[in-house]
Amino acid sequence: MRPTPLTAWVDGVGFLAPGMPDWPTACAILRGEQAYTPAPSVLPVPNVLPPAERRRASRVVKLALALGLEAAAHAEADVGTLATVFTASGADGHNCHALCEQLATDDRRISPTRFHNSVHNAAAGYWGIATGAMAPCQVLCAFDASFGAGLLDALAQVVVDQRATLLIAYDSEYPEPLHRKRPIPDCAGVALLLTPVESVRSLARIAVTPGTDDAARLADGELESLRTTIPALRSLPLLQRLARREGGSVCLDYLPPMQLRVDCVPC
Repeated sequence: MRPTPLTAWVDGVGFLAPGMPDWPTACAILRGEQAYTPAPSVLPVPNVLPPAERRRASRVVKLALALGLEAAAHAEADVGTLATVFTASGADGHNCHALCEQLATDDRRISPTRFHNSVHNAAAGYWGIATGAMAPCQVLCAFDASFGAGLLDALAQVVVDQRATLLIAYDSEYPEPLHRKRPIPDCAGVALLLTPVESVRSLARIAVTPGTDDAARLADGELESLRTTIPALRSLPLLQRLARREGGSVCLDYLPPMQLRVDCVPC
């Protein structure tokens, strides 16, 4: 029996990664119009937050907000009305490091700000503060398969609830010595605004089913390294299709030995 595909239209994209500060830059690189130059990720100041929350915002929060806001702006969508799915392979690496350092001392009292930034749904909470959104929100973690898990969850909401859903997938690095156990090189992520019907802003229609082929790889060695070392960037083969406005199928890494087949039809 062939499974029924989960389908949606992609109306907006947000992107941030080392050497690629936004989706337009990533598009030029993924299309081969611009050479990729490695550089540390640059996180914009989250001016949408009130001053107190802005001071407390971690790298993960800044990253997630930047991704989601870019995708919504790309689609000219009202962020306050969008259902959201936040997905990451881990929480805030730098905050986790600071908590471990504190717990290793004689004074084991934890800062309340450190504590509330340590939970996995911190970015989603800051998103609610920044946008005033009251729509449904899911927060997921599936280790290296977190992008695929988030994509399936967001598509399920689009199909079942027939509402626009914003997927925000992101990861951040850990300082040493945790970095040796989880060697994510830098923070990066992607946001996709998925809708149940085509609009004048739609980039492509995607349909997702279980896959059996090996995951698609990128010809550029440095981009392929990003794909394999930053879990959220398992999305790069799909993003390359969107950037190039190419149809066809790609397989994305999911929970081994499972893969996700994504059929893409540009609008």
